[in-house]
Amino acid sequence: MFSVIFPGQGSQSVAMGKEFYENYDFVRSLFKEADEVLNIPLSKIILEGPKEELDLTANTQPAIFLISYSIFQVIKKEFNIDLNKAKFFAGHSLGEYSAFACAGYLDFQDTIKILKIRGNAMQNSVPKGEGGMTAVLGAKVEEIENILKENQNNFFVEIANDNSDGQIVISGKNQDLEKLSLVLKEKKIKNIKLPVSAPFHCSLMNKATEIMKDELSKLKFKKGINPLISNITADEIFSADELKNLLIKQIENRVRWRESIVNMVNKGVNQFIEIGPGKVLSGLVKRINKDVEIRSINNIEEIKNIKI
Repeated sequence: MFSVIFPGQGSQSVAMGKEFYENYDFVRSLFKEADEVLNIPLSKIILEGPKEELDLTANTQPAIFLISYSIFQVIKKEFNIDLNKAKFFAGHSLGEYSAFACAGYLDFQDTIKILKIRGNAMQNSVPKGEGGMTAVLGAKVEEIENILKENQNNFFVEIANDNSDGQIVISGKNQDLEKLSLVLKEKKIKNIKLPVSAPFHCSLMNKATEIMKDELSKLKFKKGINPLISNITADEIFSADELKNLLIKQIENRVRWRESIVNMVNKGVNQFIEIGPGKVLSGLVKRINKDVEIRSINNIEEIKNIKI
């Protein structure tokens, strides 16, 4: 039994998806449609860079979705592999939107438009240089929760991503992240400041939440094919209304990726197929459960090796 998973921000690279773009007319037409819908040269930014422009959150989010969606469609149309036989679809942060579109809950244009808005809203929620994110390595989530509780009068930061055992991401104001770093160093817990320009998945994103609440209310969700696993609950989503509410909550709340994978495995999943740029999620899944099979699909050769 398999699940299909879709990556989030941080998986992007210049020229991602180029092989698919060069080999398939309908992929080129998806790129063209994205450029027209967003009124920006997204194709050029993806294929040629510069990296600084691709790394802007407002560009990164629709770009990663475009690549994930394109690869999914190639697998379906050109190789006649039915990934909709999957037990679940899930995505990490913006990857949830890729999951929803590929499972048929949202159409392509609506998804890419909302991700441009989401990227802008998240980028502009906090003044530049004020907030950020820190990766904490080698500690369990309970240990970090205790440290944050013990120090709540000294600084305020929040867990943004529970990615795997030994990889937790914290969001907050930079001055508070520096104080956290000192506490972690004292406890000999490794931590690295991440090269991101905003503190995602925490309460500092409240302006973005208001924007997305308004924008998501305009979207028409359809009845999709596959059950979805939510970042917020780490469990199945059962209705379009629930889906909408969870997407609003997702902006400020923790991405429960470790729990999501554990839950899918407990429900019988023994294979994960990562669709999209990079292999970030495959690495996380390996750390969560060494016994499951994992495939990353980044190029045409990898599609030929899919066994479901």
